[in-house]
Amino acid sequence: MFLWGGGWTALKILTLDLPMEVIIFWRFFIMSISFLPILYFLKKPLILNRSNLKYIAGSSVLNIAFMVSSFLAIKYGFAGAGGVVITTLSPVMTFLLVALIFKKRLQNTQYFGLFIGVIGGGVMLELNDMDLFFKGSNIYFLLCALIWAGVTMLSQHSRQHIHPIHYSFVISVIASIITFFYAYNFDLSSVFEQDGRFWIAMIYLAVLGQSVATTIFYMASGELGSEKTSSFMFLVPVFALLIAWILLDEPMLTHVLIGGAISLLAVYFINKKH
Repeated sequence: MFLWGGGWTALKILTLDLPMEVIIFWRFFIMSISFLPILYFLKKPLILNRSNLKYIAGSSVLNIAFMVSSFLAIKYGFAGAGGVVITTLSPVMTFLLVALIFKKRLQNTQYFGLFIGVIGGGVMLELNDMDLFFKGSNIYFLLCALIWAGVTMLSQHSRQHIHPIHYSFVISVIASIITFFYAYNFDLSSVFEQDGRFWIAMIYLAVLGQSVATTIFYMASGELGSEKTSSFMFLVPVFALLIAWILLDEPMLTHVLIGGAISLLAVYFINKKH
């Protein structure tokens, strides 16, 4: 959770130096390389077939879209705010999409959770000022949360067909290939002219904040169970705010703190069992 929370600060640092296309390609490429030793120690054969490729293809496209939206959101907004808004709104949107698409009947506590989740999202995104919403970074934050809800749905269904580590690895490889052609006309070698601060942020985002953190999460899920492991997600926005405050000297925005707390409460009610 700490590694995931720090990823938003790392991304903010990267947005200050190079074009989005270059950053996104190198992030996926380094992430792909970092998975190789993990795959070696996993010692499970990678099997690709029609059943899992459809989930992989969809998630690859959504992951690229998420990185583009995240880059724009953090470039024009605060890293700490991004960590709170996206992390707290994504579970609410995921549950709402599942309920709508699969026509799932909800419990009263879940309806209440969705209701206060919408309120929390409105407070964080400052929907009382629509002019500010469309001109600022909030519209990108909302788009990130919506895209990640789609990624979550695909990844949940993919577990029946492919190991989560294999799933993440193949997605990063495909995303690297796609973004390479997208960034081909840019100076991809410009990253080697950057300073140590840039590379610390890049390696953190691609390796520690992705492949390492994801592997730890799946290992924890196997030991503790998915329900107990998921409860630790409540720590991500806390770490995101603290790290951005310490390293970037970002302010603790009141509306983000209040809306984030309301949305976290919404996630609790959505997942609450009788």
